[in-house]
Amino acid sequence: MLNYEYQKKEAENGNKVAMYNLGNLYYKGEGIEKNLEMAFHWYQKAAKKGYNVAQNNLAVLYENGGEGTEKDLENAFYWYRKAAEIGYNIAQNNLGSLYKNGKGVERNLEKAFYWINKAAENGYNIAQNNLGHLYYNGEGIEKDLEKAFYWINKAVENGYEFAQYNLGHLYYSGEGTEKNLEKALYWYQKAAENGNIEAQNNLGSLYKNGEGTEKNLEKAFYWYQKAAENGYNIAQNNLGHLYYSGEGTEKNLEKAFYWINKAAENEYNIAQNNLGHLYYNGEGIEKDLEKAFYWINKAVENGYEFAQYNLGHLYYSGEGTEKNLEKAFYWYQKAAENGYNVAQYSLGNLYYKVKE
Repeated sequence: MLNYEYQKKEAENGNKVAMYNLGNLYYKGEGIEKNLEMAFHWYQKAAKKGYNVAQNNLAVLYENGGEGTEKDLENAFYWYRKAAEIGYNIAQNNLGSLYKNGKGVERNLEKAFYWINKAAENGYNIAQNNLGHLYYNGEGIEKDLEKAFYWINKAVENGYEFAQYNLGHLYYSGEGTEKNLEKALYWYQKAAENGNIEAQNNLGSLYKNGEGTEKNLEKAFYWYQKAAENGYNIAQNNLGHLYYSGEGTEKNLEKAFYWINKAAENEYNIAQNNLGHLYYNGEGIEKDLEKAFYWINKAVENGYEFAQYNLGHLYYSGEGTEKNLEKAFYWYQKAAENGYNVAQYSLGNLYYKVKE
């Protein structure tokens, strides 16, 4: 641990590194009571003397606000740029992020790419992952999946744990590299063990479907549960499905309802449709046609096309809502146009009734 008294003495004598170190001690509360205003004071002193690490940290305080100073994105941009131009790779990445998101400066994806690429080439693993994203989405640069894979793989090799999920996804989808389910499983597992909720959910799906590994419903249940308890709505719906079907765990309709309801309230449209089914059939909860209509309608509003047929059926039968053949026709037609053959059949039956 740094000696507070020594750093204070050196800082007061004009040593910019000691100024930065003193700012860190105040920021972390090491050897002295935590004081964000004093951290800001000493970071600013060191930044004005041209110390790039302090310039970056000062910019972080300005960007986040509430940490010794008011939020000020223009000043955050100013100090990130100062440090970036001196060659500090973390600041280069942060400056690129401001350009990408239009924070403190006009949005400019080409400049975002320029600075994030600089940081990646200068060995910053987070920037390498971010650069992979830019190549993957074609933001500020022509889309290039092979380069996306290269940089995300580079970030993983350089120890950035949050890139493990992205690498697993590329191996799973075969984008930028040959599809390899075993490697997808390996990297999802790594990311899942490091707390990535999307990886936990996807790992559950690989075990459920036997992709890249032998089918194992107990492990599928374990990983879905992990992600669900961590608030991931897709996993909450998947866990509810396992409770509903009794796969990997004992069948329990009350728990199925609990988790599907969680996912629906967390705005997952497939879960909203599934919750409507549970209310319609009275599974795990008392039958309630009005709530069935509410949730199926919600799923449709949120873009789940396969709920369109269900909504049409409720309008046709007048369950949970007033019977309305015109609306039934409309939603059957939508579902039919999206290729749902049951809706196509229902649409044919309804066509003449609507015309009468």
